[in-house]
Amino acid sequence: MGFVMAGIFAADTATSYEVAAAVFYAVVIMTAASGLSRRALIVLTAICIAITVLSFGITPHGDYRAGLINTGISIAAIVLTTYLILKMETATASAHDAQAQLMRITRVKSLEGLTTSIAHEVNQPLAAIVTSGNACQRWLAQDPPNLDKARQALDRILSDAGRASNIIARVRSLTRGEPPHTGEFEFNKAILEVVSLSQSEMERNDILLMTNLSPDLPPAVADRVQVQQVVGNLMLNAIEAMASTATSRRSIRIASELKDGLILLSVYDRGIGLPAGVYEHLFEAFWTTKEEGIGVGLSISRAIIEANGGQIWAEPIKEGGAVFRFSVPTTR
Repeated sequence: MGFVMAGIFAADTATSYEVAAAVFYAVVIMTAASGLSRRALIVLTAICIAITVLSFGITPHGDYRAGLINTGISIAAIVLTTYLILKMETATASAHDAQAQLMRITRVKSLEGLTTSIAHEVNQPLAAIVTSGNACQRWLAQDPPNLDKARQALDRILSDAGRASNIIARVRSLTRGEPPHTGEFEFNKAILEVVSLSQSEMERNDILLMTNLSPDLPPAVADRVQVQQVVGNLMLNAIEAMASTATSRRSIRIASELKDGLILLSVYDRGIGLPAGVYEHLFEAFWTTKEEGIGVGLSISRAIIEANGGQIWAEPIKEGGAVFRFSVPTTR
């Protein structure tokens, strides 16, 4: 860089005032800027200005007025170049800071979303554990204790605890973008396991359950635990949707069928249906019409079903209520 500056100085001094060789100091500044600190760049700029003025002072010939104008133009080019470089560096630093801040916010939001999702998803098995624990206490409090019933309650507690653990692992896996644990399984059997877990809740809310499961389904190819998680979410939504419905109308119908090479599950309810303006947001995270809801169940369900190669959607029922459907691949 020193040789280049010396060459420019020599050319600017040896030529007449009409030749504005000093303007090339701006090129030197642009070339050196990437390897210099802000302070060093300002010092370099000052040196370029100083030797430009010095060159003007010792140039022996030419039109003095033209030289004065050219020197002013060269100094302006040097100062403007430095100013633009410093502004660009400031803007770049601000962009990096904003990006870093955005990443921190994203990490916090991801953690918040993960925590909320896990809390929502394990609520059902935890409620089942509490129910089984209370039942176990009652069997043991009898005189004599009914050990066989108590043992069955303990088995249910262990099963639900294992299910909660699996759900946490799957939600964490889903949040990290990992693929589902895909495998073949008997679809109707998996659905009935979830139905049995919801049985007491439906009885408590005076809900009539009807099932219409096709007996000729091929094995499903998906993550069994995740599919059960979705069914649990849909059933819980159906139960909550009928909280304000007359007892005589409360019913849930679950139907499975093979359609277009996919297994299709439908969960019908006679609840409040899908009011105008609701459907567009149904599967958005943290959007809910429930006073105590957190709005993650359906968004997680959509993420699960799509990750397993299926689709999920909802439709209003003309007579009242709604039906939620999802599809999963099969071995056929």
